[in-house]
Amino acid sequence: MKIAKLLKRLCPGLLAGCAVPSSSAPIDPADVEAATGIKPETVDGVAKVSYPRADVKVEVDGWSMPPFMGITSWAGFTRGEKPGAEAMVMGDLVLFEDEVNDAMSAALNNGLRVTALHNHFFFDKPKVLFMHIAGEGSVDALGKGVRAALDAMKAARARSPLPKDRFEGPAIPGKSAISPAKVEVVFGTKGVAKDGMVKVTIERLATASASGSTIGAAMGVNTWAAFAGTDDNAVVDGDFAATEGELQPVLATLRAGGINIVAIHNHMVGAQPRILFLHYWGRGVVTNLARTVKKASI
Repeated sequence: MKIAKLLKRLCPGLLAGCAVPSSSAPIDPADVEAATGIKPETVDGVAKVSYPRADVKVEVDGWSMPPFMGITSWAGFTRGEKPGAEAMVMGDLVLFEDEVNDAMSAALNNGLRVTALHNHFFFDKPKVLFMHIAGEGSVDALGKGVRAALDAMKAARARSPLPKDRFEGPAIPGKSAISPAKVEVVFGTKGVAKDGMVKVTIERLATASASGSTIGAAMGVNTWAAFAGTDDNAVVDGDFAATEGELQPVLATLRAGGINIVAIHNHMVGAQPRILFLHYWGRGVVTNLARTVKKASI
């Protein structure tokens, strides 16, 4: 009885249903609309904004696919649980190949995390990618991050109504002639050379499978970079193995150096620690490409 009286004195309306503290209040849809520029729908306390990709005709398996069938960008805002986090956002942005990296940079530069990048279809024309985002903070900051990513997407379409079919830049030389020493001095390790191409591998992580087996570099848990073309007109592609805590810094470093991210996903399930893999593609001077990859791998 004494406890009940004390609680009633602290919160007079307790027995009749005390008001929910402001920190537990659902997200105000008006705040989401003000930050993103899109009027949200609200279900179960989640304010969700959507942007159907009706601006470009998409065919999947020869069929003209309407946005309703899964070609709609969205971001859902819900109440935050972390101390100081007003809200949490997660979403999935539908992007064409020439939009992905500008949208990714915009998201990263505005405090959002990029957690996956992959396809949902086969035989889609133009190719459609799905970039998953997340973040915690104020509704205003998170909403502006979503808006920045969508604005970057729209800017790409303003420059070219139809998605491009290749990256900008001169044609990649048909015959490669990369100087191994220029790559090796950057990475501080010996590379493997073949037909004018050079590949370096960085072994730094290992994990345990769900059955307890050790999975290391020889089993595919490694970071590698392969260079082709010429020293002044090179291409690099490769695969980064990163822990969940390393993923965002690696993405930010590669994007800051102008290297394009083409996929982010897992290769295994049940592994501890969890390792994520990101695949990339870059164009430029071979030493500049090597320095960016090396910086991201530290």
